[in-house]
This record gives sequence, structure tokens and C-alpha cells, in this order.
Amino acid sequence: MNWSISKNNFFASLLLIGIHFISTAQNSFEEYKKQYPDFNEVVLLDYQGYDISIENKKIKIIQNTSFESMILSENGIHNNKESFTYSELVKLLDYDAYSIINVKGKEKKVKVTQTSEKNSSSSSVFFDDIKERQMVFPNLETGSKKVYHYKREFIDPFLLHKYMFIGGYPIKNATFEVKTDKNINIGYKIFNDPNNTIEFSKKEVKGKFIYTWTLKDVKAYKFEGNSPGILHSAPHIDIYIKDYTINNTKTEVLNDIDLLHKYYQGFVNNINKKECIDLKKITEDITKDKTSEEEKIKSIFYWVKDNIKYVAFENGYEGFIPRDASLVYERKFGDCKDMANIIVTMAQYENINNVNLCWIGTRDIPYSYTELATPAVDNHMIAAYKKGDEYIFLDATDRETRYGLPSSFIQGKEALMNNGTKFEIIKVPVVSALENRVDDIVKIQIKNGKLFGTGRMEFHGFNRSMTLMQIGDASGKTRFEMIKSLVLKGNNKFNLNSFTEENIPDRDLPYNINYDFELDNYLIKVDNELYLNPILHKIFEKSPIQKDRITGYDFEIISFFNSEYEYEIPSNYTLKYIPSNFTLDNELLKVGTTYEKENNKIKVKYTFEVKKIVIEPNDFQLWDDSIKKMKSNYSETLILTEK
Repeated sequence: MNWSISKNNFFASLLLIGIHFISTAQNSFEEYKKQYPDFNEVVLLDYQGYDISIENKKIKIIQNTSFESMILSENGIHNNKESFTYSELVKLLDYDAYSIINVKGKEKKVKVTQTSEKNSSSSSVFFDDIKERQMVFPNLETGSKKVYHYKREFIDPFLLHKYMFIGGYPIKNATFEVKTDKNINIGYKIFNDPNNTIEFSKKEVKGKFIYTWTLKDVKAYKFEGNSPGILHSAPHIDIYIKDYTINNTKTEVLNDIDLLHKYYQGFVNNINKKECIDLKKITEDITKDKTSEEEKIKSIFYWVKDNIKYVAFENGYEGFIPRDASLVYERKFGDCKDMANIIVTMAQYENINNVNLCWIGTRDIPYSYTELATPAVDNHMIAAYKKGDEYIFLDATDRETRYGLPSSFIQGKEALMNNGTKFEIIKVPVVSALENRVDDIVKIQIKNGKLFGTGRMEFHGFNRSMTLMQIGDASGKTRFEMIKSLVLKGNNKFNLNSFTEENIPDRDLPYNINYDFELDNYLIKVDNELYLNPILHKIFEKSPIQKDRITGYDFEIISFFNSEYEYEIPSNYTLKYIPSNFTLDNELLKVGTTYEKENNKIKVKYTFEVKKIVIEPNDFQLWDDSIKKMKSNYSETLILTEK
């Protein structure tokens, strides 16, 4: 591969496809510093362009990228590294990088000589072929610039990348361009630009079409925790090739779901050509005592969860093609495609043919197949079992989730189910709050100014699987502290005396914690009266949604919490005051508190239901109003008086 510098070629390409970016020499460092006082850096140009042509009777796709930024502060000098990626499917052809510094009032280029190539790292991917080119920019000072360009070739016309009109710093000019031969038709879809602020133009130059999208003076994007995903809010464009014509022969690429499915089919048509005798025997062994089709599917599903370790791969087309079930069985590990494939294969060994592979996108991808019928819609694969008129979604990558539930990160998404030459779009349901309920049943006595209690927490659905995933294999003091954080009551004087756990290995049962505790410094005694705030665990007492939040808040699941407290009135006290019942019900939350005296017991039942997975910005005011009403309810007290 040629690593030589080719500045002239890069700049010539930019001029040919219509980038007329005025040199920032006309805008002084002082002006930018004044305009962006809170930032260490400003991006002057963020450009990406595709040149799509026909060469030697084949389609050729070249992508040029250019970046230029200015350092605005001393702290910005430390940000002297930039990088870009490439792979077997997106090959690097050339690159150039340099600093521009001021020497006696004139700009001087200082070439980047310190570069390195390394494997791109991802916490979710065990192995991929993605390489990262890192560059260290020399001689940076306030007012200097970082400039780099690189050229890549896309091998597969189905796998073009989207362009994001955002960055961590303000951007003066964000431009995306596509240049095509006239016998190539493209399609595109713009997302998250409700006010049409992205400028678009199309023109013909020397027999080629040039499409240009530009957004100027882009504000720095605010990355917030618990966001639904950057694609839900950031302005961006997805581009795809519809078709191209060579020698009067038209080749369709992408334009509808049929073409997308046809492309996907090419990845699965030639797998599992040979029967795996050992895997078939295992399948027969684990299903031999099962009398129904569903019991067999469930056994297969759990066997894959327990015996095939999830390991993600993104290595060229291996990131798209499931490995043969025999290889997955032999290795005992695989990625999402491999796990889905082995489930389907094992079902077929039992002559169950209504289990199929499905392509699907996780919840951080906002598109439907009708909006955008391209591979950008999908990043995951599962299996689906058709049981009568319903579908059971089988995602073995989520180790703890029980049979009958999808994985939490595909709730509400569309799946493209493969069935030979046919396909079906099926919708994954959102698991109800009641299926994800958490019950906390507590009995409490008052002795010597302290609360002494025994409790039982039951975690169902996703709350079960997420809790166990969080605890993992922790043991000893670490596990004790994790359990304590789950059952915590009242204040920091809570002392967990002991606990036991139930049903950890049985996914079909709730995960239970039995515990006993004592709580000091919680009761307030004034003269002969005791004041007791009866709700010991106040959900969202501190709202997770801050007032300056811009993007929606993603809870990942909807939940129902049921807390029941039974207080035993001491023999030398009587009940003087019990609060009124409380209810709150709107499209976001349903909250209720009931109080009841029964003999020498006070029973308090508190329920809290989150109705929406994502609280959108237009819901924030209602959310805040609801939290205020809940806090008022949280301040209620029981009053006991001495006899």
C-alpha cells in the first residue's frame, strides 16, 4: 500500500467537486476566540465526499475526507491527536496530515511524521479487521491549525457510510458531497433536520452529477448519558446507490426491502450445507424428554445460552455471514449471527421448520425498513420462532433473559425475518411494566428508637436479568455491598445484617433476595410523639433528568415497582395520624400510595410505574411536574403518640 503524501491530488479533488471554502486567514484567531470563548478548538472544515463512477465495467467508489481545525486555548494544545479508520471493505488509498503554524506573520506547514496504525478497539467486539491510523500533530500553539485528508475505496456498493453534521466542537462548515456518473442513480434520506437547515444543491459538471449538502455554524453536539442514541437526535444523511447501468444493462442495488433482503440472502444461502452429527446428537439429548414443540425450542435456546459464549466479530464479510453451526458447536463461541444460526439449525434437526433467522437493528438505530431499506437499518441478528399467530424472539447473546422475552435492546424494533426467497417484517413488542416488576415486601418493628425489618425483593423480567448481569460473579464483600445497594432503605445508617438469594440459575423464576436489616437515625421523637416517614425507598427522589438536558432520557425498559411496608405499632404507642391515599396517573407515570391500619399494624402500599421507555424533551415539563407531586407525597409522615 502506498503511504506517500499526495497533497495536490487531494486539493484537486476538492476543487473539482465544488468545495469553495474561504481560507481562515481572513478570520483572525482573535475573532474565533471571541466567537467561541468556551471552547478549546473550532472545526473550520469537516468535509466528506464520494466519487462514484464506472471503470472497467465495474462500479468504483472513492471517498475523500478533509478536516481543518484551529486551536483556541492553551488547553486545546493538548488535543494534538486525530485518527481515522479503514478495513478490508473500506481500503485506505492515501492520506496527508500537517500542522499550520504562524511564523513571523506567515503560515507555515509542518508535516505530521509521528503516525501509527493499530487495531481499532471496541469493548463489544472481540476481533475485527478495522485499523485505526493515529496522527500526532507537531508544534501546536494557540491559533495554529490541524489539517488532514485521506482517501478510501469502498469495495461493496451496498455498504456506504452515513455522514453526521455534528462534532464535539463547533463546526464552521460541514459539507457532504456525492459525485456520480450520469448512469448511476443514488438515493438519500436526511434525518433530524426539522427546520431544513441543511442546504442542498445539485448540478451537472462535465457530464457528472454533483450533489452537495452543507450545514454552517454547527453548534457543538452535547453528548448526554442515557440518550436513546446519537442517531435519534443528530442531523445526518444516509446515502445509497439505487442502480447503475453498464452497456445498457441495469443493475439494481438498493431501493426497497426486496433488494435489501436479496442482498442479505447472499450471506445465508450457502451455510450449513453439511449435517453436524455431534450437534444433532446433542439436540436429540436435550429434547428427548420434551413433548411439545415449544418445550424443545426452549431447551435449545437455553442450551445455546449456557454453552455458546458470545464473542463479537467484525472481520470483512465475516461481520455479515453466519458461520456454519458445526463450527460454532466445535468452537463453543460465536457472535449474534452464529448463535442465531445454531438455534435455527438445532430446531431443524428436530424437524421444527418455523424458526428463522432475522436481521434487526438495536434501539439506538432509529430507522424502519420503509424509511431506509439499506444495511444501515440493521446491526444485529436473532432467531424467531413462530408459535401460532405470535412470534417468540430468540436472542442468545443476552445470557440472563428468560425464554419468551426479547433482549431489551431490540424492544419496539422491526425484524426482517428470512424464509428462503421470501421475507416478513415483524415487530418486536415492548415488554410490559408488570412483566418487569420489582416487588419489595417488608415487615418492620420499632425498638429502642430503631427500625428492625425483614424483607423479600423479587426481580422479574428485564429487572431480573439486568440485576444479575450487574452482579455477575461478584463474591464476598463486593457481592454484599452490591446486594446492600439493592435493598437499601431510609438513609446511610442502614445496616444490612444478612441476606440469602434464590433462583439465580433458573431463568424462568424471579431472582429473589431475602434480607434483614436495622435502620438508625430515621425516627424523629418530639416529646411523646414519634414521626415516621413510611416510604423507605423513594424512587426518583432525585430526578435523573437535569433541567438543561437536550436529548431524550432512555430508561431501556419500562418497569413496575411495588413496595409494601407493614409497621408493627409498639405496645406503648397509639396511631395519632395516618396520611391520605395518593394517586398520580398520566402518560409518563402511574404512582399510588395507600395507608391502612389493621389491629396493631400499619400497612403502606406504594406502587410506581414508568410507562414510557424514552422520556422525550417535550415530556420534560410533565415529568418535572410529576416529580414535584411525588416529592410532596414522599414528605408525608405517620405520627405515633405514647399512651
